[in-house]
This record gives sequence, structure tokens and C-alpha cells, in this order.
Amino acid sequence: MRQKILIGLALVLALLGGLYLYFAQPDEARLSIAAVTGRTPKIDPPRSQIVPTISVADAVGWKAGETPTAAAGLKVNAFATGLDHPRWMYRLPNGDVLVAETNSPPREGGGITGAVMGYLMNKGGAGVPSANRITLLRDSNGDGVAESRSVLLTGLNSPFGMALMGGYLYVADTDRLVRFPFAPGQTKITAKPETVIKYPGGGNHWARNVIVAEDGKSLYLSIGSSSNIAENGLDKEEHRATILQVYPDTKGARVYAAGTRNPNGMAIEPHSNSLWVTVNERDMLGSDGPPDYMSAVEAGDNFGWPWFYWGGYPDHRVKPENPSLQQYVKRPDYALGPHTASLGLCFAADSRLGAQFMNGAFVGQHGSWNRVPVSGYKVIYVPFGDKGFPLPNVKPVDVLTGFLDKDGNARGRPVGVMFDAGGGLLVADDVGNTIWRVSAR
Repeated sequence: MRQKILIGLALVLALLGGLYLYFAQPDEARLSIAAVTGRTPKIDPPRSQIVPTISVADAVGWKAGETPTAAAGLKVNAFATGLDHPRWMYRLPNGDVLVAETNSPPREGGGITGAVMGYLMNKGGAGVPSANRITLLRDSNGDGVAESRSVLLTGLNSPFGMALMGGYLYVADTDRLVRFPFAPGQTKITAKPETVIKYPGGGNHWARNVIVAEDGKSLYLSIGSSSNIAENGLDKEEHRATILQVYPDTKGARVYAAGTRNPNGMAIEPHSNSLWVTVNERDMLGSDGPPDYMSAVEAGDNFGWPWFYWGGYPDHRVKPENPSLQQYVKRPDYALGPHTASLGLCFAADSRLGAQFMNGAFVGQHGSWNRVPVSGYKVIYVPFGDKGFPLPNVKPVDVLTGFLDKDGNARGRPVGVMFDAGGGLLVADDVGNTIWRVSAR
């Protein structure tokens, strides 16, 4: 009898092991990244996963003398090195560059989910504590290298976006928007922060961006969701997955757009003078999608999260479902590929990279953690037309690559992108702890 019990247990364990291996094996891409990129990407049927595909490049950093690879006709150099997880940048009117040295606040929760998240963060180079600092970089002689730096602000709470308006420097911490009296030329701020508004902090998507709106009097502020598809309850997503319009004079705000899982890069397109945003879409529907995207945003837009993606495709994992929303879901303007973690966004108004890079959007793709093979890990350029939208049938052009070495390790991971006063493209590399500068040869 004992032998039969042992044989039965062995069969059960073998069955469970087989099921685990079946469900845990990574979902491999069946489409090229190009097929899921552009104004009309291919949207394959979802392949729902019980266990997510995990394939994040190991962070190894740059060796002495190594740099990323710039596109033909361009060159790259280090604008600043030795930073502590630089994620976002802002250029002041006098040409000084502010950089947010920052990372996620301490994450709540434990168990298997917390352990997996910690493993991924460490593996991908994001396991370091946040410096909670904004540093000022100055290139006084215009040679494309910051020869001086100073600590402008400390004591923040996972700061990210920065914006100058009306004599104040606004900083988007993970849980509140603060401001400080400031004039370009200052190298240190000693004033205490004044809270403009508060909002939910932390979660899976902790970074908050802020830019000056078209009217020059209000601000746009992005707040990502705390989860993948509201799996912890819709009540945990209140006031999240949105873009707010903030009115500092009254310290009030309204929801400008909703249904954006993780809106990050924001910029005003120079021809249309309209807001554009990059958004990271949901996970665990397979290696082929849904695509991350960038899109123009108007007041009242809803992009569907968590119930819908790419203009109305339903995600039946979300309960309760919300079919009445489907007809109102806005389709994004341009797909940026599956799981590319497209974060940075800027337009070419100040570009001096040559005629081929004079009208379009530059996007920093931080790189995937859940696609086989990996995607992103580069900076791309999307050509636009004079009406302020990507050209028909256009595909992105690689501007800065080489962040992955020959063995697939991450020497760096690009995040924020912007132009400096000399027309060079600055790229914040949070794994390489460097800001790279791309310029014309």
C-alpha cells in the first residue's frame, strides 16, 4: 500500500511539474517589432499568461572607452558621467541642464510577487535606492561636456519631472507636486518645498512627469497606474492612470485624459501646439503586444485602460467588464512596438542633427523585461509631417543603439531625451549612470 501511495504522489508531482513547465515557459514573439510599430500596427489575438515571460537584460554597465552607437552622420560623447541613476532632464532658459537622480521609493508587499519584482529590479539595474536629488549641470563653453555640476535640491521623494513657470521650479515627486522660488542661474535651492497638489504615490509605476501646458499658466502632470490591469482592485487605481491639468494659482486640478496605464514622456508638438504623450501598455498577453504607443492627447480623451487597449480591443481579464466604455476609447496615433518601455519623448524643434532629423519625435526606449527576444534598449526617431502627426507608413529610425552588448547584457538603458542649448540630443542612461550627447558630425 505504501508503495502505491508513493507511486501516486510521484505521478501527481510529475503532472504538477509538467503543468508548471508548460505554463512557465516563455512566450516567444511570432511577429517582428516592426510589424507592431507604426500608425497601423498588427494586433494579434492575446495570449494570456498565468506566469509572465521574464527576459530582462542583465545590467553590466559601460567599460572604459565604450559608448553607444550613433546613427550614420551622427556622433556621441558623454555629456556627464558618474551620476546616480539619472532618469529625467530639464533644460533651463540659460542652458543649464537639470537631471533627476532618482528611483522607485521602497516598494510595499512581499511574497512571491514582491520577490519576483525585486529580482527583476536588481537584474535590470533598478534595484538601487533613490538618490532623491536634482543636480544642475553646466556646459559654459558649449563644447558638449558639462564641466561643472552642483546639487540643486535634495530631500525629495522619488522626483522625476521638472518645469519652470512663473518664477517657480516645479518638481513632481512620486506623491505630490511641489514648487520652489527659482531664477535661472541659481545653483542651489534652500527654500522649503511648497505643496501644490497631492496624488497617489509609489506602486508599479511611480514616476510622475510635469510640463508647462500650451497656455503657459497651467501644467500637465502624468500619473501611472499602480498595477498591470487593476488586479488589486479598481479602488486602488483611484486618481491613477491619468493626465491631470494642474492650476497652480488655485492649487486645483482636473483629469485631462484617462485610461493611460503608464503615461511618462510628455511634450508639446511644435506644429500643432498640442500635447503628446508616451504610454507603456499592459503585460502578460504575450510577446507581441499590446504595443506601447505615443499619441496626441485632447481634453476628455480616454485610452481604455484597464478594460481596453489600442482603440477598443477588450481585455477580458479585467473584472467587472465595462462594455459601455468601448465606443469612447481613443485609438493611439502611433505604436512604438511591444514591451519597449518607451519612456522619453521630445520633438525636434531645437535639433541640429541634420535635415533628416528636423521634424519628428525622439523616443527613449528603456527596454523590455517580458519579451522574447527583448525589445527597446535604444533611442528612435519618428518622422512627422507639417500637420503635427507621423507620416503615413513611416517606421522609426534608430538614432542611438549599442546599449546591449554582444551577449545581450545591458550596458545602459535610455530614459529621458531632450535637446541642449547647442542642438545636441541628450539621453539619460540610468544603468550607465551617464548622460550621452548625440550631435552631427
